[in-house]
Amino acid sequence: MTAPAVHYPWYKKEDTDAFFALFQNNIANFVIIAITMLGLGFPAAIVFGQVLPGAAVAVMVGNFYYAYSAARLARKENRADVTALSYGISTPVMFVFLFGVLLPAKQLTGDAELAWKVAVAACFISGAIEAVISLIGRWVQRNLPRAAMLGAVAGVALTFIAGEMLFKTLEIPVVGLLVLAIIIVGLVARVAMPFRLPTSLFAIIIGSVLAYLIGATEEGQFSDAFTHLGFYPLLPNMAWFEGLGLLFTSMLAILTVVLPITLYNAIETMNNVEAMEAAGDKYDVRECQAVDGVGTMLGALFGGVFPTTVYIATVGAKWMGAGRGYSLLNGAVYAIATMFGLIAVLAAIIPVSVVAPILVFVGMSMIATAFQANDTRYYPAVALAMLPYFANYVMTRFGRAAEETVAGISSGIVPLGQGAMFTAIMLGAMTVSVIDQQFRRAAAFALVAAGFSFVGLMHAPKLAFNAAPDFALGYVVMAAFFAYFALQGAKQERPLPSGD
Repeated sequence: MTAPAVHYPWYKKEDTDAFFALFQNNIANFVIIAITMLGLGFPAAIVFGQVLPGAAVAVMVGNFYYAYSAARLARKENRADVTALSYGISTPVMFVFLFGVLLPAKQLTGDAELAWKVAVAACFISGAIEAVISLIGRWVQRNLPRAAMLGAVAGVALTFIAGEMLFKTLEIPVVGLLVLAIIIVGLVARVAMPFRLPTSLFAIIIGSVLAYLIGATEEGQFSDAFTHLGFYPLLPNMAWFEGLGLLFTSMLAILTVVLPITLYNAIETMNNVEAMEAAGDKYDVRECQAVDGVGTMLGALFGGVFPTTVYIATVGAKWMGAGRGYSLLNGAVYAIATMFGLIAVLAAIIPVSVVAPILVFVGMSMIATAFQANDTRYYPAVALAMLPYFANYVMTRFGRAAEETVAGISSGIVPLGQGAMFTAIMLGAMTVSVIDQQFRRAAAFALVAAGFSFVGLMHAPKLAFNAAPDFALGYVVMAAFFAYFALQGAKQERPLPSGD
């Protein structure tokens, strides 16, 4: 006798917490995009009329699809506790496109509109490449150790999410620490909030009210928030096609930035899908990479210039007990908020120190999952895989001035931060292999790292042959060292010849 089908709700109370976490994660990126592009000299008509609506289309389509995917998984496994994958713009990828694509394109063309079209074309190509990469997604997932992948994700969570958001939390200590306390009580200890309000909503209300009461907001912050209200329709355009001609003629060098960051994006999706499997929901990594690629291309068709990915906040949503409703709501709200200029309004009204603690929790949950999903003997591999992101954080935040800024600390910071995702996974994979005494496999990973360094995917500012020769040689030496132990193990296992 078959068990009765469980009811998988369209929306539940826990979805509200997850919605605010994901919405604030994405809105922070949208606001950074707007401020940075305006600062680089891009007109508001392009920023608010093209780039943000294009990004909203990608976010909306991806979130709606992943809500459908969650419902499909719930029916297949007859479970009501399935959490939809989160979807949005990756922070490291966003900064690479801002300063590695948009800025160089504007410097080369001297024209903001042409630069935007080049970036749209680069975004479209990035999506197409990720869709192709999806064909080998499962093979890569089977052959990369979980500790290495989750360790890399935890590195992102520690630096870009939990770490940076804790800095933001303490910018207004009275407000930030109170909101952090609410998050710890409500989301970590799972204690109900007054009036049974969702923890994130309660935290935002209390924190925002307190910030305005003590005068912790900037003068005119509330009134200035409404300056970008308007109507920005979500309409496709041909900018991507026009940009392709420019990209493949005078600005071909920009593609050397697009390829490695697309590989990064595909691996980030794979890592986050792996993290969700560890948390209890198994999705098809190939399908997710294909959806991310298609979503990125759709966003480009509407003027977007930033690739999208399965978001690192997914496990945080799982911990909150969310289903599919938060994903559906996030997609719908982003479409509406972008069309009417409400994203800038919300971002300006709610102080950063109020929303930052929610993202601290998201980062905490990712770091915890990286350890909980692995056997204790792999903890050193997880820890080592996290470390390159300290350097990557410095690289991202200081940009072109990073090398000069950290010169007095160590010359190794900048190259460690370049291609940190690949470095993290390779070091983690080597460590897992050595822990399991699979030295031949460790040597293979070291040789892959040498190849990545040689072509510039790791430890180099751009793709080029012999891009990081010292690092390539170093990994070859590592491979030889591992190979020595592999040969020693083979000799010990070789049966002795039988006597007469």
